[in-house]
Amino acid sequence: MVSGVTLPRDPGAVLRAGLWMLGAVISFSSMAVAGRAVSFELDTFEIMMYRSIVGFIIVITLARLTGQTATITARSPGTHLIRNLSHFAGQNLWFYAITVIPLAQVFALEFTAPLWVLVLSPLLLGERLTPTRAMAALIGFVGILIVARPSPETFSMGTLAAATAAVGFAGSILMTKRLTRTETLTCILFWMTLIQIVLGLICAGIDGDIALPSLASAPWLILIGCAGLLAHFCLTTALSLAPATLVTPVDFLRLPVIAIIGILIYAEPVDAFVIVGAMVIFGANYLNLWKETRKST
Repeated sequence: MVSGVTLPRDPGAVLRAGLWMLGAVISFSSMAVAGRAVSFELDTFEIMMYRSIVGFIIVITLARLTGQTATITARSPGTHLIRNLSHFAGQNLWFYAITVIPLAQVFALEFTAPLWVLVLSPLLLGERLTPTRAMAALIGFVGILIVARPSPETFSMGTLAAATAAVGFAGSILMTKRLTRTETLTCILFWMTLIQIVLGLICAGIDGDIALPSLASAPWLILIGCAGLLAHFCLTTALSLAPATLVTPVDFLRLPVIAIIGILIYAEPVDAFVIVGAMVIFGANYLNLWKETRKST
């Protein structure tokens, strides 16, 4: 036991969790490109609604083909609801942010999600906030300040949205970890897509006008739905193999990937402050990862 968490004794489990997280990295990066492509036609609530519809169809189809429908239960309605409210809020803020600020900056701020996992895990998972975790969170906050550079000249709603989205993603990660103790992946993904269809329909339709996607946008929406579902499948599988504090730092590989995409596709400059801040945030997470790994040996 380490800080109230049972760490896997088999190093292969940690390796497999890391490989699943690589799948999540590719999926999330693909979703960013597709999300920006449809953002000129659909608002974030509509994107989330159509994404969840695509995901729901895929989940139901695969559940029937694999005989997993019996594993879809309603044993944890409160946890499912909290998880998906958290994710829905974070994902909408994320979709907004990728349309108004450089992708590398969005991802750098999103990398604070593991730090929020450290801060919130004592409340939601019963894990102990050790001095190392507290120090990592403090260092990570410094990284946020470097990336965001909060001042009248550099502050923007996109920066605030990306930073706040990380809090929503952290809540989703923690609730997913709790659900993996009793629920199957099929069950978690079923309720994720179903609840977020309802949330998307309510938010998109509150103004009485839900836009239908054009033929040009339809393939991008399918990609968003597939990539989003695959990303959560990879993330949930990784969390079932290793503790959240060990799994989430692997996500940092997204920064160089998305920075290259931003340069090649959108001609976005790479801000030195974003790179430095991301390195500080990574260092904070690596400090925690290194300490946890030493304790487990």
